[in-house]
Amino acid sequence: MKNSVKLKGRMKSYLQSSLYLGFLLIAVDVLIYFIDIRAGLVLSCFILFYLAIVLSLMFYNKPIIINELISFATQYGQIQRRLLRDLDLPHALLDENGKIIWTNIAFEKAVDKEKGYRKSITSLFPSITKDRLPGNIEEDEVEFDVDYEGYNYIARLKKISLKEMAENSDIIEAKGYDGYLIALYLFDETALKIALQEVDDQSLAVGLIYLDNYEEALESVEEVRRSLLIALIDRKVNKYIAALDGICRKMEKDKYLVIMKKKSVSVLQENRFDLLEDVKTVNIGNEMAVTLSIGVGLSGLTYAQNYEFARNAIDLALGRGGDQAVMKMPENVIYYGGKSQQIEKSTRVKARVKAQALKEIISIKDEIYVMGHRLGDTDSFGASVGIYRIAKTLGKQAHIVLNDVTASMQPMVDMFRDNSEYEDNMIISGTQALEMIGSNAVLVVVDVNKPSITECPDLLKHCNSIVVFDHHRQGSEVIENATLSYIEAYASSTCEMVSEILQYTSDTLRLRPEEADCLYAGIMIDTDNFMAKAGVRTFEAVAFLRRNGADVTRVRKLFRDDAIEYKTKADAVSQAEIYRKSYAITICRGEHVQSPTIVGAQAANELLNIKGIKASFVLTEYNGKIYISARSIDEANVQVVMERMGGGGHMNVAGCQLECDISDGIAIIKRTLDTMIEEGELS
Repeated sequence: MKNSVKLKGRMKSYLQSSLYLGFLLIAVDVLIYFIDIRAGLVLSCFILFYLAIVLSLMFYNKPIIINELISFATQYGQIQRRLLRDLDLPHALLDENGKIIWTNIAFEKAVDKEKGYRKSITSLFPSITKDRLPGNIEEDEVEFDVDYEGYNYIARLKKISLKEMAENSDIIEAKGYDGYLIALYLFDETALKIALQEVDDQSLAVGLIYLDNYEEALESVEEVRRSLLIALIDRKVNKYIAALDGICRKMEKDKYLVIMKKKSVSVLQENRFDLLEDVKTVNIGNEMAVTLSIGVGLSGLTYAQNYEFARNAIDLALGRGGDQAVMKMPENVIYYGGKSQQIEKSTRVKARVKAQALKEIISIKDEIYVMGHRLGDTDSFGASVGIYRIAKTLGKQAHIVLNDVTASMQPMVDMFRDNSEYEDNMIISGTQALEMIGSNAVLVVVDVNKPSITECPDLLKHCNSIVVFDHHRQGSEVIENATLSYIEAYASSTCEMVSEILQYTSDTLRLRPEEADCLYAGIMIDTDNFMAKAGVRTFEAVAFLRRNGADVTRVRKLFRDDAIEYKTKADAVSQAEIYRKSYAITICRGEHVQSPTIVGAQAANELLNIKGIKASFVLTEYNGKIYISARSIDEANVQVVMERMGGGGHMNVAGCQLECDISDGIAIIKRTLDTMIEEGELS
């Protein structure tokens, strides 16, 4: 079958213009016949000759012209293809599923693949998955930051619809067709990112270094050698910072200001702030090793903001017990160290000052609300009762906010609910508190400093005056804008702190026996019967409570387990897995126990009695969540472990909550332990 190729459009009109001119000459020739017949005959002969030449040229040159046009079009398409192949910008075409169907030379060089590579784009750039391609999302054009073998690219993907092409095709039926291709371009950002990183590395970071136990360390050495100890510490700190190309200046006898490049902070991170351990080697006969805290602020918009970050960081480090470094940036906070137990202060000056401040705050308020953490324990309830007694002694209306009462707490709560000496609204729920609270009220938060896990977080928003008493080390989430904050990580319990404050509040203050029992119970439980974190001030607080009527026998009877709870705890201990020969992990299955989380915590304490166990982790499923109780004696810091998993607490007592299967929870604990051991956080 012979192909018929015809010209159309402007090209056809242009080639036929000579023929149209011949028709015009014929019209002119007719007019000339009316004027002069001989002239008309001459023009007619010319027209016939002209038309013969034009027609012959048209029919003869038409195939030649068409062939030339086809040849040009072919060469032009090849030129375009060659240009795309040689284009310096890496370019590729993908199908609807993200499979590569064409690449240019620059793309092949960028990804180090040969011509004809036809795998999915995800095999090259894992972040570009099928569900993120144009066509599977609303946008027709998307961008990704991708890395490949040390190079940084911006990958731009654009949807190219084939619908119009299909609708105009004479070969396929285009009805309902909605096919498309995806054009991919790679823009090399490596040099730009390197330049930006260099600029960022040269930006300044601000640091603060505080000596935690300056006075105590000096007192432990002879007076004539104290100046030498100070000089050695100064030399150690200054030499360390100078090696990082930084500036260190002493602001006070135990405080240093540090200025360094951000790049130097990365070196500190790589060395895991080994100055913390290095300074402990300074020993000239001092019985107590010197420890310090470091706060670093960086990535702020201004130098002043970096300094403010450093101040916040050093406050966090000190609030968490000292002997650690804290890095604060706009988006997150990073902790290092914190392996030493904070030294108990012998002076009670701070407790007296805080007691006086609390008294002044309560005196000008109409009502006082006291709340602890969610699923309150003996420490939070005992401390709440202590604050309640202070408020009543000062003649103020007081309420304890308590939602859920666990089985272990029930005997203590019943002492007040069934007692005619106390008002019916002494203990209220969070909902009732929100309805009752007035404009001139103070909220006292005890045994917790994380707003998200308080008994009623909404109550924090409704109260302008907030007081915080806690013995847990602070994390990145804190109760902000507190009027008074008293957080001491060295204290054994919040009940110990409140017992000290009670002694300085009023000379007329007298505890009732049941109130003294609650405070005594809080101290006893948090110290594990005075075997953990019990210092001199702990026993002084207990002595005060005993003088006010606390009875050891009554308290012991409050915490006897029933048979089911005892068996559940024993089962959890017997099923424990010893991971890495040092970490006990088990599950507390408390289906028939009223307060399984309390039993889980008790089981975690029991596991520490096994030789060689550095830390114990007990997982308890309760109300659709996994509660993890973590305990240790002195060889592991369980707080930093739980912080990695979204929780927190104290060095030896910590916990967290997970929303996952219990088997997944065990896997998360093991991964966290593996990671921290590899990083040197745990041994």
